Amino acid sequence: MANPLPEAKHYDDATGGWGSLKGIGHIEMSAKSTPDAALSLKELNKPGGTMCSSCAWTKPEDPHAFEFCENGAKATLWDLTTARCTPEFFAEHSVSELRGWGDYELEKQGRLTEPLRYNPKTDQYEQVSWQEAFSAIGAQLRALDPKSVTFYASGKAALEPSYLYALFARAYGHNNLPDSSNMCHETTSVGLKKVIGTPVGTCQMEDFEHVDAIFYLGQNPGTNSPRILHPLQQAVKRGCKIVVFNPLKEKGLIEFVNPQDPIQMTIGKPTKLDHQYCQVRSGGDIAALMGVCKRVIELDEVAKKAGAKRILDSDFIAQHTHGLDAFITKLNATQWSELEQASGLSQAEMEAAGDVYVGSENVIGIYGMGLTQHVHGSQAIGMLVNLLLLGGNMGRQGAGCSPIRGHSNVQGQRTVGITEKTALAPVEKYQELFGVETPSEDGNTTVDFLEGVLNGSSKGFIGLGGNLAKAVPDHERVHAAWGDMELTVHIATKLNTTHLLPGKSSWILPCLVRAEQDEQASGNQWVSVEDSFSHIYGSRGHRTPAGDNIKSETAIVCGIAEATLGSANPRLTWSDWLGDYSKIRDLIAETFVEEFHDMNARMNKPGGFYRGNAARERIWKTDSGKAEFTDPTVLNSCGIGDAEGRYHLATLRSNDQFNTTIYGHSDRLRGLSGSRMIVLMRPSDMVAAGLSEDDEITLVTDLTGSDHGQDTIRRAVSGLKLVPYDLPVGTLAGYFPELNPLVPLWYHEELSQTPASKGVPVRIERG
Repeated sequence: MANPLPEAKHYDDATGGWGSLKGIGHIEMSAKSTPDAALSLKELNKPGGTMCSSCAWTKPEDPHAFEFCENGAKATLWDLTTARCTPEFFAEHSVSELRGWGDYELEKQGRLTEPLRYNPKTDQYEQVSWQEAFSAIGAQLRALDPKSVTFYASGKAALEPSYLYALFARAYGHNNLPDSSNMCHETTSVGLKKVIGTPVGTCQMEDFEHVDAIFYLGQNPGTNSPRILHPLQQAVKRGCKIVVFNPLKEKGLIEFVNPQDPIQMTIGKPTKLDHQYCQVRSGGDIAALMGVCKRVIELDEVAKKAGAKRILDSDFIAQHTHGLDAFITKLNATQWSELEQASGLSQAEMEAAGDVYVGSENVIGIYGMGLTQHVHGSQAIGMLVNLLLLGGNMGRQGAGCSPIRGHSNVQGQRTVGITEKTALAPVEKYQELFGVETPSEDGNTTVDFLEGVLNGSSKGFIGLGGNLAKAVPDHERVHAAWGDMELTVHIATKLNTTHLLPGKSSWILPCLVRAEQDEQASGNQWVSVEDSFSHIYGSRGHRTPAGDNIKSETAIVCGIAEATLGSANPRLTWSDWLGDYSKIRDLIAETFVEEFHDMNARMNKPGGFYRGNAARERIWKTDSGKAEFTDPTVLNSCGIGDAEGRYHLATLRSNDQFNTTIYGHSDRLRGLSGSRMIVLMRPSDMVAAGLSEDDEITLVTDLTGSDHGQDTIRRAVSGLKLVPYDLPVGTLAGYFPELNPLVPLWYHEELSQTPASKGVPVRIERG
């Protein structure tokens, strides 16, 4: 007898509303936040206050009374915990013991308070002085070949320490400067630049006041960037239509209750956000968007033959674009049946989305990692740009391309020099201002660094924040080799898994969080960050630091740099810069004159200052000098196609999560809670496979019959329970980073080397 069809899990209520407030309250209790943490929330994302350390969504010129979201509140409360992870804790627990703890339990121990050195004889971290740490790290860096050392940065560090970190790397002798965008959004930097000449989005906040349709792909605002829900809500109320392409039906794109609207919170109804929700299969966005484009072109042909107004913006296309004829040839040669198979959508669904596009004067394309974290993610970006270019929806009010960034300053770090690509670094300015010769060869991406960990060529690692070892693919292989490095240095606020994989010499250096006072010689310092709209804001902490012996990220970077490089170059005045961060901003302004002129004077104006974007002005810094239509080589962006018994796995973040930081075990907006060791599966797929809800399974990476079938390494995650969920046929979903061991290191986006974590080929084994 066949298994009955299980009922898919879901969340009954809207995004936001009382559920959001309860979620914040739960984390406040769990984090045991300081009494004045509420003051930081009140000041968050406002002029004179602290810029949120969560996502990179814009900070408006006229902020709401409460300019923070559920996720931003959780991040702030988590930072401002009263718990302390002191040397006494490490005296009671060996590293081997702690390695068995999860990151949630590790971070619950609280803020790190003292610099620590790993003692391999006792298998424990032990307290040292800052001077001892800086001197020993500097000596070890001098003993290593600079090109064997990687300086990694998470996306939180502000512009000031980021600029100095990049300068330090070049002065030391390498370009090994990957950051967290290598793990998430680097495909945008590469793919978008290729087609419109800019590595970042073209939209500004005011565009949302004039947009008629939003095509929203592969991003979950309810969990990852809730503040965007306010402008989406206002746009829908104006009549804007939102067309969603995403494998999961995420509540954040279906309905929203504004927690700052008393009427809607009490007697009002939720705002319905989506006009059309297209559940594409994993990697199906290329085909889906091709179908939309095919419909637009067909309707334009009808209009042209009838002598009616053209649908295509022919003047824009003729003046500003290149490659349309080849793209149309590709569309005409592709059958609807092929697009249906590759996308998981029907022809009618794609045509309906095309009709929305045709009926809209201004269109914005918004996307996240669901679009980009595939082997052919850059081609998916190119296809979205194709759609926007057809109607001239690029470089004018109410239209454009708007990727949603994750970490609060991940875009800004790239802007001020944290890049492994020499062509993107200000090498001439390093020479002019400091007499520093930048090495000519490109440095390590994250994948390059990890390959070096495996083959032994990576000898040293400095992590400016983050939990890289937990975030990477191929956990078992990478973790087994991580400790073979000669030197590992971690600049961190809390304990995490990466710290528990010590190299032969390993150090943990505790740093301030952004909400805390950063007292230096000239007083409490300002720092600055860049949002996803290329605006720069000043940020200042007001809370008392978690300990008297905690230093700022800037202080730690300066301390290591000075200990490593000494005084041989008198133009590298690390102590002087540390005493007054405005001098660092003067350097940024001198280095990037066009974008950062008068930085100190402009960064604290309401709404920040805009550093500009050539594509928004319809200046295309591409090889052709025009915006590029591209014709894809594949219809599905997964790197390995369909096969009998094969599924494609998309990894997800939960509602109580920001990257590798787990605040709790609730995934409220999906109707899930408790264990994170679960796999979401379409009910009909479960029945077809003879599986039932709560069955224990093992996921195994499936490379059979592919070009990589010679990779015989068994990658598996066991102890997973099946949960029925509304998903497309053949698509599974589960949590990042628990399922990262299934992602081969080589399985990454073809241009950016970003791990292809949204379409991992897997098979299911029972038990």
